[in-house]
Amino acid sequence: MNGIELIAAERQRQIGKKGWSREHDDWHIAGELTDAAECYLHHANMLEQLIKPSYNMNGAPSEWPWQACWWKPSDDVVRNLVKAGALIAAEIDRLQHKRA
Repeated sequence: MNGIELIAAERQRQIGKKGWSREHDDWHIAGELTDAAECYLHHANMLEQLIKPSYNMNGAPSEWPWQACWWKPSDDVVRNLVKAGALIAAEIDRLQHKRA
């Protein structure tokens, strides 16, 4: 799969298996979705540059908007980018829904 397909599949997983629907995402009005995406992007960047994260792999970065138990980074750079992309897609959908 290419990047767009991977992100779309992850977004569908979030909706289907986690229940993070558009209605659920509508509650995230303080930038949480983009903050979470940024955390996964930062983590992917550190892995790509072979930099050890400044936080414990079992903990969450201070910018993580939710409970630490929801922070689930991967050792795979692409997987973290896919999660970030799906979170960005969720934020775009939330904003589009808000405009309608």
